[in-house]
Amino acid sequence: MAATASTNGTARGGRGARERILRAAQELFYTRGIHATGVAALIEAAHVSPRTFYVHFPTKNALVEEYLRRFESEKSIAAEAELEREDLPPAQRLLAIFAPAEGDPPTLIRGCPFHNAVIEGAGELPEVARLAQRHKQAFRDRLVAAAAEAGAADPDALGRQLAVLYEGANALAASCNDAQVFTDARQAAHTLLDIALGATPGR
Repeated sequence: MAATASTNGTARGGRGARERILRAAQELFYTRGIHATGVAALIEAAHVSPRTFYVHFPTKNALVEEYLRRFESEKSIAAEAELEREDLPPAQRLLAIFAPAEGDPPTLIRGCPFHNAVIEGAGELPEVARLAQRHKQAFRDRLVAAAAEAGAADPDALGRQLAVLYEGANALAASCNDAQVFTDARQAAHTLLDIALGATPGR
């Protein structure tokens, strides 16, 4: 009966079904992991039939790729979106990426979805690796641009160093489920900014 209801539900429009599948992937891939999330779990969470699922995503890998693309086109990673804030000066935006995610109650820290997907892919998902490389390069470019706005003497070096701090903090926080890592990384970033910018007023 549940399958019939799901099939009837998807008959209202393919776009709705596709969106439900992507929302299910966003939730399950991130919280449970890609390998641990089977197609059956995605179908159940999205309330679609197997046939509808495969019409929209012929393979699970195709869904993984689209799941990652959504972080670039529609739903930015929260910490990285801090770089676009217009209410903060550039140096403060660079520090804001290190703020730990807030939750009530605290949720399991899962880190970066691109990093996680590459690790789970273990070299077997080349398109996923390409998407992650593109995203990470774009993120470094945004850090360099913000460092230049802030007046760093060598914005390229500062941007790369902050990227290393951020990526390392994300990985360690996820490994240990410890948000304190972001506080430590923020302090280290503050030191880098002090060196790069000097005693710039307003930071």
